[in-house]
Amino acid sequence: MTITNEQLQAIMPEAETQHIQTYLPYLNQEMPVYQINTPARAAAFLAHLAHESGQFRVVTENLNYRAERLLVVFPKYFPTLAVAKQFGGKPEKIANKVYANRLGNGPESSGDGWRFKGRGLIQLTGRASYGDCSKALTGNKTTFQDASDLLATPQYAVASACWFWTVYKALNEVADQPDTWATMYKNKNYSKFQWLTLRINGGLNGYDDRLGFWEKAKMVLK
Repeated sequence: MTITNEQLQAIMPEAETQHIQTYLPYLNQEMPVYQINTPARAAAFLAHLAHESGQFRVVTENLNYRAERLLVVFPKYFPTLAVAKQFGGKPEKIANKVYANRLGNGPESSGDGWRFKGRGLIQLTGRASYGDCSKALTGNKTTFQDASDLLATPQYAVASACWFWTVYKALNEVADQPDTWATMYKNKNYSKFQWLTLRINGGLNGYDDRLGFWEKAKMVLK
């Protein structure tokens, strides 16, 4: 299937025309390659892209949080306001704290958290996924670990999102399920779209926003 300019604008009504025109050709080039080729798959995929990228406005993770906001967004790493105040308004320091020793990153002192913060339309994050993605997309001719900003360019922002969706997380199979499909995880029951959100985000952050885009996308692409 081919996504039209009008369809994409209807799904992401606040997206600027120039951004639609920039990303649409790459979406129509890469989505079929990764079998995001049915209305159900495309609707779910584009809904999450709309949220993750702020309707194509953001391709690099913004970690410039105030101390009070850190308590809400990253309570595991900032359990008290006193701790959060040491990091508030310091995005590089925040990234190195919250992404240290996971996602293939080294310790806080390595700087990997900032170096491999979220980039692309689906916010690929961490040294491991940067490496895996560069192998898949470039055969290591270009490595995103050495040139991380490439993931924020339109071509790779789209291609990395498609790769993440289909190869890294196998989400086409979930998108194919009926909307009433649900699964158990850690003794909790999750709906189909909740499960997609968990697989992408690790939690249900922004779920209502994502869901709103999904409902629009299903109507537009039906």
